[in-house]
Amino acid sequence: MKKIGLLSDTHGSIPERAKTFFADCDEIWHAGDIGTDEVADKLEAMKPLRAVYGNIDGQPLRKDFPEYALFKTEDTLVLMMHIGGYPGRYSPKARVLIQQFQPGLFISGHSHILKVIYDKKNKLLHLNPGAAGNSGFHTKITMMRFNINKDRIEDLEILEIDRKREL
Repeated sequence: MKKIGLLSDTHGSIPERAKTFFADCDEIWHAGDIGTDEVADKLEAMKPLRAVYGNIDGQPLRKDFPEYALFKTEDTLVLMMHIGGYPGRYSPKARVLIQQFQPGLFISGHSHILKVIYDKKNKLLHLNPGAAGNSGFHTKITMMRFNINKDRIEDLEILEIDRKREL
């Protein structure tokens, strides 16, 4: 079993509470719009980091992280990309990759809206952790953590912080 910390859309800042929220995690996954090398370095200092770049990320981050990540952890095939949409409204690239690889877990960011949706058609769980940074229209900073136990996603927890208090 692996415990995963998941965030997205940090846009160059990480809430202090991320360190304690992710303390028991085995890995941290970032679904894009990291913002700065410093944010990636801080996350990597906490735990091993898997990340994809987002639309605001410049060349240094695009050099270090891929546009999408496809990997297996436990018995779960994971597809992670920044602009991916959600069930019924996937981006064209996400739709092709989902059909091609048939992941059990699809993770995207970009919308700044936390979503947890089971896609019956594609037999996958879609997660969007919302936005963990201070840049954007969102009023709540959100992050997730969960366990991957073979091919099951379990014990999903959400951290929600009032953005006004974090500024």
